[in-house]
Amino acid sequence: MRWTVALVASILLSPLPALAQTNIAIDDLAHHPIEAKFPSGGQLDLRIRSAEIRIVGSDENRIVVRAEGSRGSNSTDIEARFESSGDSGTLRVRGGPDNNVTITVQVPRKSNLTAKIFAGDVEVNGITGNKDIELSAGDLTIDVGDPADYSHVRASVNTGDINASPFGESRGGLFRSFEKFGKGRYKLMVHVGAGDLTMR
Repeated sequence: MRWTVALVASILLSPLPALAQTNIAIDDLAHHPIEAKFPSGGQLDLRIRSAEIRIVGSDENRIVVRAEGSRGSNSTDIEARFESSGDSGTLRVRGGPDNNVTITVQVPRKSNLTAKIFAGDVEVNGITGNKDIELSAGDLTIDVGDPADYSHVRASVNTGDINASPFGESRGGLFRSFEKFGKGRYKLMVHVGAGDLTMR
């Protein structure tokens, strides 16, 4: 069998609240998307292979992960693993074709994200919360929402352009960065090695 799924739910017999745990492992993500419950306001750690990547917020309290694209849809060797405990979760995606792969990750609209991606065209849309995103090479576009929601914003590129109109910033060239402080509750930390960073 090309795919495996392991799902574990445990309830601790103690006065403390129940702690839900999930462990899902997929060998063929294109034909077996991941779907799992995940609470609003949780912390998600994403480590995703190079690809065209879409991270989108929704009103559903669950995470959904799909592999698509002209080659990704027909692939049988894109591997994914999602593990969660309470309000913390980790997602790992690897393997598959070298190009023409799109990975879509749907998360609760209110989520705190940490993401590290080696290369690709990455978009983050419709998510309210802390965001710490690092892209080594490629273009990164982030829907930041209301700029007043942030207490600290730090953005940098080694080589490329920064276009951050919500924060009144536009810079290009080598080793460009900006930092802002405000009265909001969230932090936004973004770095692109080689490529363009757009905040809208």
